[in-house]
Amino acid sequence: MIESVRQKNEENKVIVYSRSWCPYCEEVTKLLAELDVNFTLVELDHIVEGDDIQDALYDITNSTTVPQVFVGGKFVGGCDDTVSLYKSGELKSIFSGAGVESSL
Repeated sequence: MIESVRQKNEENKVIVYSRSWCPYCEEVTKLLAELDVNFTLVELDHIVEGDDIQDALYDITNSTTVPQVFVGGKFVGGCDDTVSLYKSGELKSIFSGAGVESSL
């Protein structure tokens, strides 16, 4: 499962692993939408293999929480990390480095 998740992260410029009931997930997806970022959303509680994917994400990121945001195949962090990167201006360079178009 770990290799499958890594491959999915590489295949999508921006991917967010989320759970539908999570307010932090909603916050980060709203931010990305406001920035006109095309991203893939994986709602772990809506798919059969969601718990297995979450276990694989832990092995990759050492984090058990959602959301988990990846840009260009690299783990950016959760909601607080992503918002902090946005506020500091660093998210723009991360997007640029990964070839991600946004309104930044």
